[in-house]
Amino acid sequence: MIHPDTELRFVSPEIGFGVFATKAIPKGTVTWVGDPLDQIVSPERFFRLPEHLRSMASKYSYLNGAGERILCWDHARFVNHSCAATCLSPGFDFEIAIRDLAPGDELTDDYGTLNIEEPFTCLCNATGCRGTIRPDDPLRLAPSWDALTSAAFAFIHIVHQPMWELVREKDAIAKVLGGEMKLPSMISHYCGAGMIPGNR
Repeated sequence: MIHPDTELRFVSPEIGFGVFATKAIPKGTVTWVGDPLDQIVSPERFFRLPEHLRSMASKYSYLNGAGERILCWDHARFVNHSCAATCLSPGFDFEIAIRDLAPGDELTDDYGTLNIEEPFTCLCNATGCRGTIRPDDPLRLAPSWDALTSAAFAFIHIVHQPMWELVREKDAIAKVLGGEMKLPSMISHYCGAGMIPGNR
């Protein structure tokens, strides 16, 4: 589920639609959380789908660490890529804002974190744009993504969290904040294209 203070807006013919903040969303806010309405599509089920449905599922879903496709039920599926993403996921089933978002700012992910299966040319035009987003980006970039999420995670119990009731990892979060455990790396989400069951 995407943060409630967001809306869908048209970006451009090349990009299509995107998700934008309608109110200020502070750094450390949970911006997306996996919820029971999201569809979990196993690799076996995915490859049994008719071709046009596989195409749509590929476009609007992401792969989790188990190689399952997660198809978000709300406009979270329209969150665009940016090499300077505004939201990233630690090793939990949610994303947080890694900087303060003002009304009108776009919520973006780094698709390199989402187990893409093929490289694609990036259109984000961000400073430091990688040009090509690759399936093995996590193997190189996880430490920098982890640093960004760690810096934002420190605010998770300070800022207002409208979606807190949907977060399942509350005990682990308390342990991280209490210094009893380390914040899990986003690399825990990585499955690698070669590890996806039934990948063709």
